[in-house]
Parts: sequence; C-alpha cells; structure tokens
Amino acid sequence: MSNQFLMPSKVYVGINALEDCFNSIQFPGTNALIVTDESMVKLGYINTLTTLLKNKNIAFFIFDKVNFEPTDTCINEGVITYKSNACDFIIAIGGGSPIDAMKAIAMSVSSNRPLSDYTSHVFDQARPFMIVIPTTAGTGSETTQFTIITDTSQDIKMLLKGPKLLPDISIIDPSFTLSTPSKVTASTGIDALCHAIEAYTSKKAQPLSSLYALDAIKKIFINLPLCFNDPTNIDAREQMSLAAFEAGCSFNNASVTLIHGMSRPIGANFHIPHGLSNAVLMYACLDFVKTDAQEKFATIAREIKCTSSSDNKEACSDFFLALDNLLKTLCIPALNEIIDDKPNFNSLIDKMAKDAYDSGSPANSLRKITVEDIKSIYTQLIN
Repeated sequence: MSNQFLMPSKVYVGINALEDCFNSIQFPGTNALIVTDESMVKLGYINTLTTLLKNKNIAFFIFDKVNFEPTDTCINEGVITYKSNACDFIIAIGGGSPIDAMKAIAMSVSSNRPLSDYTSHVFDQARPFMIVIPTTAGTGSETTQFTIITDTSQDIKMLLKGPKLLPDISIIDPSFTLSTPSKVTASTGIDALCHAIEAYTSKKAQPLSSLYALDAIKKIFINLPLCFNDPTNIDAREQMSLAAFEAGCSFNNASVTLIHGMSRPIGANFHIPHGLSNAVLMYACLDFVKTDAQEKFATIAREIKCTSSSDNKEACSDFFLALDNLLKTLCIPALNEIIDDKPNFNSLIDKMAKDAYDSGSPANSLRKITVEDIKSIYTQLIN
C-alpha cells in the first residue's frame, strides 16, 4: 500500500534563513499583505521583514489585528484589508495564530463561501501565494494543510483543511524564537510534542509520518528543557525549530487524536492559548489511550532512552514517568488551575464533549473514544 506525504513546496531552514534566502525567492507579486500581531511589531521583527521587502521594491500593508485565537471576524477584516489595498500575495510572520489567520484570509479572498462551509468540505481553490515565517517552535502551521479559526456565532473552533492550504514557502529561522518567553516556549513546545505523539499513535500513521514523529519526539525531550531554562540557547532553539517542523509534517499526514479534539473547545469557550490547552490535557488523554497504544509508547520510551526494559508494559510505564517529569520541569499547570469559572466549565462539558467528538480527531485514536469518555476526562481534570 502506498501513501501520499504532503509538505510545503519550498522550505528554508537555519539561523538567519530569512535574510539568506530573500534574494533567491521569486516573489509572485509586488504588493504583500503582512499578517501578524502587535507583539511582532513591538519586537522589531516586522521592521526586519519590511526592510528586506523594500530592498526588493515590494510594497506592503501590515495587518496586525490577529490575537492568540483568530476569529472569523478578524479574518473578515483581513480580507477587507487585502482587497482594499490591491494586495497580490500574503506573508505571515508570528506564531501559529498569524499563520492560521493568513491561510483563512487566503481562503476567503478566493471564495464566496463562508469559512464554516469548509468544516465539511476540503478547500481546493486557487488562492494567493503564501509565505510563512514562524517565530515560535510549536504549532507546525508552517508545514500543514490545516487552519483553525473560531466561529464566533457558535463558540466553536473550526478545523479547515485542504492541500491548497500548504504554504508555498516556509522560512524557518530559529533566531526569531529567541525572544519567546519561557512559559510560551514550554506551551508551544508541548504543542509540538502533542503533534508528534498523536501522529505516531494515530490510526492514520504511515512510515514516513512515524519517522518524522519519532525524530521530533527525541529532539523535544532533549531540547525543550534547555530552551525553557536558557531562552538564549540558540543551538537548542534550532533543534526545537526542526522538531516543530518534523512534528508538523507528521501530523499533517497522520492527523491528531484525542488531545487536540478536546483542546479546541477549551480554547473556543475559555480563550486559553492553544498550546497551553493541549499541555494541560496531554497526560490524561495519552493515559486514557495507552491500553491500545502500549507498544507505541514503549517504542517512544526506547527512542528517548528513558527505559532499558524489553517488556512493553514496563517501557510504557517508563514513558509516562518521563512525560510527567517533563511537564513538571516545564511548570505546566493543571486544567483546574487555569480555569477561573469552574461552574461554567462544568455546565459546558456536554457541549464541549460533543464538539470535541464531532471534530473527528478523537476517532483517529487507537482506542475507541466515545462522547461519554470525553465528558469523563473533562470532569476528572476540572474537579
């Protein structure tokens, strides 16, 4: 049986990749919409990009209205900015939110259909050329055919997908991650780890996705604590950028499972950043599926060298000890520590469990997941 493996058309990776690659890029237009957030402007990263664009005689307009959970209303504003300024291609610079927003803007520029239509249809239309420059090591959006946008009318996160959403050019420059605060480094790094482990333990896993996933997992267990404890460690930052890319490639082709399915409703209803909502769910969700994924977790344990046992059950247990230690090292809180309105959370468990199940991600797990299972995990973690 053969497998298709999807990746961005062109990837530049390494320290100073942005400046090094700029002269070799054949830009598709002369007027770029830059999709970003206010923090990128304050950090001066936008100035770095716009200076390079000016040197190439490329005009640009900056759309910096993206927050950590992009919404359909934000996307509509971005579309208006793109069209009113006659832009002809798009650049996203920032974390996963600006990159996701860029993809959704490109979709909406190309289609008269509302974004919500694409929760049940693959996006397959021509769209503006897309260049992405990630500034965190975690979301993997620079490598994927997915984007997640909040539907404000229903308080749900829409998972939108299609190979056409793969960026045309991804520029992965670890230098941009040096300013990432330790807490964000931790949550985005755990997001990448979720991508890799979920892809490796997915029903849709294939040889190449598993190869990328295992290598990402090994890099993250070694380098994420180093980045957390010393944000200026450029070698560890580079390894984390590579790991995030590998993890993105793996879940782009094997999908995610229970963690992401349960994470999206928390983000939509309580506006918890995506990486953090994944992090607080990770241990419980993986623990729930381990009965049917014991061999997979045992293999991970041997790859990260946290076990010497040839017995899968023992090796699986050793993996969970290593995961627990990693989460503690990174000071990942419990779910009930980040939700202020617990009565409201409890009142929404039925809705969130249904939304999580309906997303389709839990069904990729090796263990069969029901709505009642999801309710039980939410209840266990909030109380």
